[in-house]
Amino acid sequence: AAGMFLRLLSDVRWRAADPKWRRMTCSRRSTSSTAEPHPVSLPAQARVVICGGGIMGTSVAYHLSKMGWKDVVLLEQGRLAAGSTRFCAGIVSTARHASVELKMADYSNKLYQQLEQETGVKTGYTRTGSVSLAQTQDRLISLKRIASSLNVMGIPCEIITPKQVAQLHPLINIHDLVGAMYVPEDALVSSANVSLALATAASRNGVQIHERTSVSHVLVQKGRVTGVGTDRGQIQCQYFVNCAGQWAYELGHSGEEPVNIPLHACEHFYLLTHPLKEPLASNIPTVVDPDGRIYIRNWQGGILSGGFEKNPKPLFTEGRNQLEIHNLQEDWDHFEPLLSALLRRMPDLEALQIMQLVNCPESFTPDMRCIMGESPTVQGYFVLAGMNSAGISYGGGAGKYLAEWMVNGYPSENVWPLDLKRFGTLQSSRTFLRHRVMEVMPLMCDLKVPRWDFQTGRQLRTSPLYDRLDAQGARWMEKHGFERVKYFVPPGRDLLDLDQSKTFYKPDWFDIVGSEVKCCKEAVCVIDMSSFTKFEISSTGDQALESLQYLFSNDLDVPVGHVVHTGMLNEKGGYENDCSIARLSKRSFFMISPTDQQVHCWAWLKNRLPDDSSLTMEDVTWKYTALNLIGPRAVDVLSELSYAPITPEHFPSLFCKEMSVGYANGIRVMSITHTGEPGFMLYIPIEYALHVYNEVMNMGQKYGIRNAGYYALRSLRIEKFFAFWGQDLDAFTTPMECGREFQVKLEKGMEFVGQEALLEQKQNGVYKRFTMFILEDHDTDMDLWPWWGEPIYRNGRYVGKTTSSAYSYTLERHVCLGFVQHFDEKTGEELVVTTDFINQGEYEIDIAGQRFQAKAKLYPFSSLFTHRRRKDEEELSGYQRE
Repeated sequence: AAGMFLRLLSDVRWRAADPKWRRMTCSRRSTSSTAEPHPVSLPAQARVVICGGGIMGTSVAYHLSKMGWKDVVLLEQGRLAAGSTRFCAGIVSTARHASVELKMADYSNKLYQQLEQETGVKTGYTRTGSVSLAQTQDRLISLKRIASSLNVMGIPCEIITPKQVAQLHPLINIHDLVGAMYVPEDALVSSANVSLALATAASRNGVQIHERTSVSHVLVQKGRVTGVGTDRGQIQCQYFVNCAGQWAYELGHSGEEPVNIPLHACEHFYLLTHPLKEPLASNIPTVVDPDGRIYIRNWQGGILSGGFEKNPKPLFTEGRNQLEIHNLQEDWDHFEPLLSALLRRMPDLEALQIMQLVNCPESFTPDMRCIMGESPTVQGYFVLAGMNSAGISYGGGAGKYLAEWMVNGYPSENVWPLDLKRFGTLQSSRTFLRHRVMEVMPLMCDLKVPRWDFQTGRQLRTSPLYDRLDAQGARWMEKHGFERVKYFVPPGRDLLDLDQSKTFYKPDWFDIVGSEVKCCKEAVCVIDMSSFTKFEISSTGDQALESLQYLFSNDLDVPVGHVVHTGMLNEKGGYENDCSIARLSKRSFFMISPTDQQVHCWAWLKNRLPDDSSLTMEDVTWKYTALNLIGPRAVDVLSELSYAPITPEHFPSLFCKEMSVGYANGIRVMSITHTGEPGFMLYIPIEYALHVYNEVMNMGQKYGIRNAGYYALRSLRIEKFFAFWGQDLDAFTTPMECGREFQVKLEKGMEFVGQEALLEQKQNGVYKRFTMFILEDHDTDMDLWPWWGEPIYRNGRYVGKTTSSAYSYTLERHVCLGFVQHFDEKTGEELVVTTDFINQGEYEIDIAGQRFQAKAKLYPFSSLFTHRRRKDEEELSGYQRE
């Protein structure tokens, strides 16, 4: 293998040095950019203008036209499919971790399969299947988790042995493999031809397509898109779709109202070879070797092989415009590790003749998920970009979801993990993006075990207590750019060992979190929860109350000082947000939401609150530090610090009072903990945070106080059957489906958003039900742990997936939360889920292919806890608390 590697490298260096090779490559490039005249003038107006003629732009145009929107104009600054799409490796793979990505890829595969027949344009669609290799047991577990999800989606998939890999692809070296995953319906396409086929179909449906037309800026009036400026004049429009790929960031910032689209380009390399002596069969499976960081596919009888190196090369950080993406400079030294991996995996390639090393830009996002949706700042401005090298796999599905979003006001699936509004302005710093994509690109292949964290772009948003907590052993994770404590490492523990332990099994922090949970239940703990989103809404008259009554499902016309748990619902009754609202005065309200709601919730309310100068909404997230004082002794600590009676008579559950704590005035104290345990939330003006924290810790010493983190909080809230927004609850989940009818006041004397849908569910029943599962035959020490996304089986039939899980230190069992559905055994039709249906089934949870018996519950184990049942029900709000 070493000799062959040297021969291959000498062949490579000869090509790089040969002037004839260079001339040929250059001439090929120069011919691609010859200017063409503009035969047709631009229309003066259109309903929708799409910028970008790659796979994303053409897919959106195709799906909009299919849904009946014909007045659509697609503008491309160069030629159609001449950007990243032209250089795409053309692998359509459904093997994805996230459910929404898996569904997008599956839809894309089915769409491309029939596209040639629909349009007459050859797409090169070939069903080859794919084989994902595992060199380690952990990698195999990861593949088994994906396989479980694929199988319940109806996508054929199996875990196979190394010998079976050799039968499927005889050139693959299997000596270091422990297994693999085979997905027989994965495919190959010509990406550019798929894009042209979509454009052809869209054009036949009335979409106007103009090449050689550059969008310079987007026109905005009163927060809405009104038109687009181009190098050939203006077009008035109601909707603009930014599908500009790697230029989406610059285009977003070129408008009159900037739209932040956090993505950054990196160089992406792959190798093309001449056909082998015995050309590869056209249907030979694509091979993905994540541990070797490479993928290998058939290309005209030879090999196309690329990968995701550990030291990626970001580019265009300073911004740079060019019509089409030309093949960037070859860099064989940089590609060498991937080349070595290829030769280790396919050592028989002695006769390999290299045709070309392709280097093209590929856009990556801060969290490795694509970006879609409407801008939070400009109505009518939609985005679809940042595909993280999976553009062809997602193209069909992503275009469909975005078109549905535009036409119907919402897509047919929960796309929150991909929504542009999951990011804030802080993720749009060019320095941040450059550093983050250098971490993201290698992570495409790295093994992602549960609870891993990004290392770049950290310590950006911090609580004033950050240094104090860090010095006491805090271990940090990040949410929406905010640093939050996972747990505290006790003195004497090996910090390095703990930081590097990553596993699908029982984690090293198990006992640490257990002791924090014990303290929450028996004494008192402090958790810094400053990352919560906090808004103040007030008015000079009754406008604030009237507006909030319409936008929220619970009754907010409560006495001053009361706290209400409520959903912010959409027209379908689904949760756009789940929050707590305290009535501070007759005309002023304090709203607490999950951390990642900061952009989404603000945009949702801003677009729906009346345009009234006497009504104000302010984001006060940064003004308050939030401390959660949890445990039976919390009342003792607080009463000693405030010299005020904190008994249930003076301070009932779900109550809010401004108090002094120590020397500090104006502390908003609320009798909730978001876990079901007794205690208080303290909202402290930021300048008093350190003082109040010190006072609480000093006073609490005699009561056994200690710091705790979000892992303890997760265990507490899951064993109490509290759902949280963003994982358990989403825009497709209603209060009726998760046992929260008591948070909805259907007869509150006025209409509210989602009321009609909820009344219908109340009358007809629900088609899914939020359920708690306790694993029965699961060995915490030896078995794989559930994390989230595991299939749920009832009497041997698939009925849903888990949405979150944690170990309950009280029950000494794993607890999973998830939704159960009822499908007709013959027709597959959805049926109403009744209490009897839940209670009469035998359940199993599938963890990476292994099924564990589980007991289903619709209510928490109140009898095991010291709490009154009434308090449990009142606080069963547990919106996102993570």
